Amino acid sequence: MDNETNRRVQNTKSFYLEYTSGMTRERLGREFYADSNRIKELYKEAVGDDIDPSTGNRVGIHIKWMRFINALGLRLNPTRRLFLGGSMIGFVLHFFSAGLFSTALLGASFASLFLIVILELLEKFDVKKEIDFARDIQLSLLPDPDVDADPIKIASFANTASEVGGDYVDIIQTETGTWVIIADVSGKGLQAALYMVRMQAMVHLLINKGIESPKELFLELNDFIKSGSGDKTFVTACAGFFPKGKDEFVFSRAGHNPPILFNNIKDTTINLRTSGLALGMASTIRLKKYLKDVTIDFKASDSIIFYTDGLTEARNFEGREFGVSRVESIMDIYGSLDANSIIEKIESSLEAFIGDEKQHDDITFTVIHKAESSVKPDPKTQAEEVAVLQESNSETNEDSEKE
Repeated sequence: MDNETNRRVQNTKSFYLEYTSGMTRERLGREFYADSNRIKELYKEAVGDDIDPSTGNRVGIHIKWMRFINALGLRLNPTRRLFLGGSMIGFVLHFFSAGLFSTALLGASFASLFLIVILELLEKFDVKKEIDFARDIQLSLLPDPDVDADPIKIASFANTASEVGGDYVDIIQTETGTWVIIADVSGKGLQAALYMVRMQAMVHLLINKGIESPKELFLELNDFIKSGSGDKTFVTACAGFFPKGKDEFVFSRAGHNPPILFNNIKDTTINLRTSGLALGMASTIRLKKYLKDVTIDFKASDSIIFYTDGLTEARNFEGREFGVSRVESIMDIYGSLDANSIIEKIESSLEAFIGDEKQHDDITFTVIHKAESSVKPDPKTQAEEVAVLQESNSETNEDSEKE
C-alpha cells in the first residue's frame, strides 16, 4: 500500500515538474510581455481608428469587439471559424436562457473552443516540425566551425534569433586561394532564410565560374537580386579573398559592418571601413562606382573578424548594446591567438553581457587567423634540390680549377 502511494506521489511530482519546466519568473515575464504586444497589435490592426470617418462619431465598444473577433476569426480556416462563431453565439445565448438548455449551451460552447485550441496546437506542432527540418537544412549549409587552409585558420559562430535566420557565412576553397563571405539578408525568419539559401547557391556558382575579385562577385550578385522586378530585398555583405602563398588578402564591403583587423607587428586593431552600398539598393552601374577592392597585408599572427550587426547590436537587460568597441577590445587583447580561441573569447563575453535577455537578431561572426605555415617540404623533393645544388657547386669548383 505504501509502495502504491509512493508511486502515485512520484508520478504526480514528475508530471508537475514536466509541466512547469521552463516556467522561470524571467521567462514568464518576457513571454507575457511578448504575447500582450501581439494581442495589442492585432487589436490595433482590427479596430483601426476610434473615429468613424463616415459619421465622425467615436466607434462603439460593441463595434470594436465585433471587429476584433472578425480579425481573429479570419486567421482560422472556415471550419474552425464556424466553430468559433457558434461558440460566441452560444455564450451570448447562455445568459438569456435557463435550465438544462442553458447548461447544454454553455458546455457545447466550451467544447467548441477547446476543440479549436487542440486543432491549432496540433497544427502549430506540425509547422514547428517543418521549421525544425528547415533549420536542420540551413545548418547543414553552414561551413564547418573549423577550417584549415594552411596557413589560414578559420573559425565561425552562428546563432539565429528564431528557428531559421537570414545571416549567411561561407568559406569556399579554390585552387588559387580561400574565399570568406558574410552577409545579412534584410528581415528575419523563414523568408530571409530561403533568400539566404538562394544567395549561397549563386555565390558558389559565380566563384566556381572563376570570379576574380570580391567587387566582381558583388556586382554579379547585385544583377541577380535586381533581376526580380518585384523583389524589395536588400543584402549587406562583406567578402575577402585570401590568395595562396601571399601575405595579403583582398576584400570588398557592400554596406556591411566593417571587418576588424588585428595587426600583430603594430599590435593594434584597424577598422577596415570602405565605401559601398548594400546589394539590391541601387543599379549595378551605380554600385560599381561605390564598391572598392582593397588589398590588405596579412602576415603571420594577424587576425581579422567578419561579423553581422546582430553581434554589435546585441542588448542586455538595461538596453545597452554590445558595441563595436567591445569587439575591438577583444581583438586587441586576443588577436594574436588562434581563430578558435578568439571565437571562444567573444562568445563568452557576449553571453556574460546578454545574460538571460532574449536574442532579437541573428548573430554570426567568423575569425580568420594566419599562423606560421605548417607545410613541411617533401623529403624526396628536398633531396633532389640538394643534389642539384651539390652538382651546381661541383661544376663551379671545376671551372675555378681550370681557370
